[in-house]
Amino acid sequence: MAAVVWVKVVGFSDMERHSLNTLFRLSEGAFPTYALWTPETQAAPNVLLLDVDSYEAGLEMVSPNFSAHRKCICVGDEPVANAWRSFARPVDWPALIRVLDGLFSSQGDLDIDIGLGMDAEELVPPGVRVSLLVGLSREECMYLRARLAIAGLTDVDEVATVQEANALTVQRRYDLVVVGLDVQGDDPWALVESLKHLPEPPHAVLVATHTPSWGNMERAEQLGCLGSLDIPFNPQQVISLLHKV
Repeated sequence: MAAVVWVKVVGFSDMERHSLNTLFRLSEGAFPTYALWTPETQAAPNVLLLDVDSYEAGLEMVSPNFSAHRKCICVGDEPVANAWRSFARPVDWPALIRVLDGLFSSQGDLDIDIGLGMDAEELVPPGVRVSLLVGLSREECMYLRARLAIAGLTDVDEVATVQEANALTVQRRYDLVVVGLDVQGDDPWALVESLKHLPEPPHAVLVATHTPSWGNMERAEQLGCLGSLDIPFNPQQVISLLHKV
């Protein structure tokens, strides 16, 4: 089955949209298959295609759902800072598709050889975002895995203790780490603090607890966490925070 890469398209003229839709249709059945992302899509967009000359681009950049960590391809005169790739007009559409292929086509057949030593770093295919769940129950992990999958975060590790988490963060680079504050026998705040000092810190850290308090929220904010989750999970709270990852 072909992998679907969801492309969020912001701006562009009717003619340009027609060209994009044609290219998406031509990719059907291939690997990868490109498809237009819409708010009704049951997955997060994998890449953002942004017409920087459009009014809609300005709205997108200030939207609370905008993620600076999502791959962004810009079209127009002045690309945004940290854009992954940029194209001037008139757009070379085949070249743009080749750029997308270069990022996503390797995900289906990449051969990863993982050493058993603690110093070995596990390679991750380009475009794949990796998450780590720490100190949560099986049911809590199952719920978050489902929400993460919908958000496009399908590569997820689970550990029960802070020590296991410390070992894994040496081996792998994580985009998101969710730390359960109710983990027994460990100091979860020490883990949160240590994540900031990794060679490549996670893009986002969330804390989760059965006993939310202002003190925990303030401490999470001071340590640079994206936010805190209440357990039992509030779906709207989870969805809102994952949109920011």
